[in-house]
Amino acid sequence: MKGLSSFEHVLEERIDQATALELLERADLPILGYLADQVRRRFHPENIATFVIDRNVNYTNVCVAGCKFCAFQRKPSSPEGYVLDTEEILKKVQELVDWGGTTLLMQGGLNPDLPLEFYTDLLREIKKNFPMVQIHSFSAPEVVYLAKIEGLTIEEVIKALKDAGLNSIPGGGAEILSQEVRSFLSPGKCTVEQWEEVHRTAHKLGLTSTATMMFGHIEKPEHIVEHLERVRRIQDETGGFTAFIPWTFKKGNTMLDHIEEASSVYYLKVLALSRIYLDNFKNIQSSHVTQTMQVGIVGLHFGANDLGSVMMEENVISSTNYKVSIPKVEDMVSAIRSAGFVPAQRDTYYNIIRVF
Repeated sequence: MKGLSSFEHVLEERIDQATALELLERADLPILGYLADQVRRRFHPENIATFVIDRNVNYTNVCVAGCKFCAFQRKPSSPEGYVLDTEEILKKVQELVDWGGTTLLMQGGLNPDLPLEFYTDLLREIKKNFPMVQIHSFSAPEVVYLAKIEGLTIEEVIKALKDAGLNSIPGGGAEILSQEVRSFLSPGKCTVEQWEEVHRTAHKLGLTSTATMMFGHIEKPEHIVEHLERVRRIQDETGGFTAFIPWTFKKGNTMLDHIEEASSVYYLKVLALSRIYLDNFKNIQSSHVTQTMQVGIVGLHFGANDLGSVMMEENVISSTNYKVSIPKVEDMVSAIRSAGFVPAQRDTYYNIIRVF
């Protein structure tokens, strides 16, 4: 392992992929943490750590993608498949509003029986009844699949969703943005280029989005660096990403259960590298959902300035053997304070709503 003096230059200049790979493979954890924390302080000198109150509504679990890491999906013929009706979704949104939430995250499987009209009608109903709710929904694979079954372009689909009330697009479905990895991991999903096109197009049309990375499965360190380079390049071009959110694969009821899960140490190294490499992203999120709150708040010292969400609902990771612990607002505030930060609630766009 190299010492701090070997890497201090990364605080003075934009690093390239070779340097990023060296950091991930050869810098020890405290050095990566120190460097990432210095970068975070530049972006957030006020020492505030944020969170959002949201609800993750999985409107259908029917999916034809067949991703090897997913325990949530059900085939179209499965008796366990479901589609939530509009009335049920509106009830969930009402509960979100009553709870003080601001963000509605809707994601589902690639369901061949749901046309674009299902999505636009749903968005209009939500906006009509809850105009104050920010709809952060429908990841790139869903958009690409809709374009395919409707015979439309990606831009036409996004424009239709935006006109119906969509406010921003989540970064889900990225997994690892390396086609070598995707071809094995999620061959039924959109390609790397299509994922990128969705986000570039959304930004062009005035929508924000997030970028994500799900790692700790079959990828190699160079694939992680390739992923970071791709999202940094898009952000250079558009500036439309609000945040970067890395998290780790959790096994249980998946086709990858033979794989050893990534350690929390490796998670923190990748989180720190993300903060250092993504010098054009203001916000980096630490994952208490896949890492536990104890590790999540440690991530605030490894470059993250956001601790994700106080969720009313989580179904996807919970479909594995991993027990998801969902904090209350007071738990989130207390955890952030215990880590030495000022807790603040934010909205979808990372505007601060209130400081605790």
